[in-house]
Amino acid sequence: LLHALEEIRYLALAQGDPTNNINMPKQNNFFNALHYRCVEVVKASQYVELANDLEINKAITYLRQKDFNQAVETLKMFEKKDSRVKSAAATNLSFLYYLENEFAQASSYADLAVNSDRYNPSALTNKGNTVFANGDYEKAAEFYKEALRNDSSCTEALYNIGLTYKRLNRLDEALDCFLKLHAILRNSAQVLYQIANVYELMEDPNQAIEWLMQLISVVPTDSRALSKLGELYDSEGDKSQAFQYYYESYRYFPSNIEVIEWLGAYYIDTQFCEKAIQYFERASLIQPTQVKWQLMVASCFRRSGNYQKALDTYKEIHRKFPENVECLRFLVRLCTDIGLKEVQEYATKLKRLEKMKEIREQRIKSGRDSSGGSRGRREGSAGSDSGQNCTASSKGERLSAKLRALPGTNEPYESSSNKEIDASYVDPLGPQAERPKTAAKKRIDEDDFADEELGDDLLPE
Repeated sequence: LLHALEEIRYLALAQGDPTNNINMPKQNNFFNALHYRCVEVVKASQYVELANDLEINKAITYLRQKDFNQAVETLKMFEKKDSRVKSAAATNLSFLYYLENEFAQASSYADLAVNSDRYNPSALTNKGNTVFANGDYEKAAEFYKEALRNDSSCTEALYNIGLTYKRLNRLDEALDCFLKLHAILRNSAQVLYQIANVYELMEDPNQAIEWLMQLISVVPTDSRALSKLGELYDSEGDKSQAFQYYYESYRYFPSNIEVIEWLGAYYIDTQFCEKAIQYFERASLIQPTQVKWQLMVASCFRRSGNYQKALDTYKEIHRKFPENVECLRFLVRLCTDIGLKEVQEYATKLKRLEKMKEIREQRIKSGRDSSGGSRGRREGSAGSDSGQNCTASSKGERLSAKLRALPGTNEPYESSSNKEIDASYVDPLGPQAERPKTAAKKRIDEDDFADEELGDDLLPE
């Protein structure tokens, strides 16, 4: 070993190409050549058994360098070695194939590892993982239990059996596993999250919040844990605490659409539409094909009194989504309120679009009627009605801010050419709050004696 280390030190100092030696394979990597020379020297010494460990260490080094192909080639050389080395190599190969979602290969090498060394806890854990991936949770739990019987300190098996019990809805047993694991790994963020999640599934939000607080003390920048805290506080009715954690989550990860939607809804609920605009604008950047975010922005401008900006935003939405009926209805209403001449142009477009949708809907109805007969006609009619009702009900108020979703571009709207244009619309932000009444004095009631005639004796002389 000392001789090999001396050669490696000499090669490292020389910084030359050690692959000129004819006994070495031609490698393009300096590390490969040095490692090869070290293994060759060890094989020629009395410590020949260490050569296999060095080769496995080489494969692990490839894994750290994210060179999976070289790691697999290195480990496959051990398939014809003795059982102990074969089990270690097959365990690593099973793990590699599992990461690549090649579960058949992973299961094959896991079987090879277990057959080579039945008492290898890592091999049993990998076999349990492949069975877990196939959905056989009971059998996976048996492999994890066997791994724990062979090595009670195998934390991977203990964690996985907790996940298995959670899938089987055996929450008390899952909680017991994670609490045992927490006693071993005090500051493991994964374990803390699993404990909080189990308490949430057990409908104990207070305990879930307590464990999530421990989690963010370990990883204070975990946006997912912060948003989960906000969700739990929101479900408990504590809006101020929910806002605090949702905002912290947004600060660390400003692309979570659910967090953005909640924050925008919160500001609308508290009548600060100007502050909600920035969140809906970010949502429209994340989901540019979703028209509802841009309609929310326009509605916020309108409700905050910036009608010109609202009009410009609606025009831009109409340019991007010319077949959106809701946008045209807003344009017709807004142009009518402001008194712009463009109202006739938008009204004509709205009428034509509703007519096209009516024709399209009639074609769909006629197709159903011709194929299904009278029963099909009844089902088609009911389907049409229920489709509209379902759209209205499913796109109702969101969160606590009465944030109403908007109809899609392909939803039916009934219209007729001999009827007036339906320019009515539903504000996606919900009805505007009533202004508080002032403390003006009430009008003084008229004199109670105003209707009575004055007698002569009461007239002045």
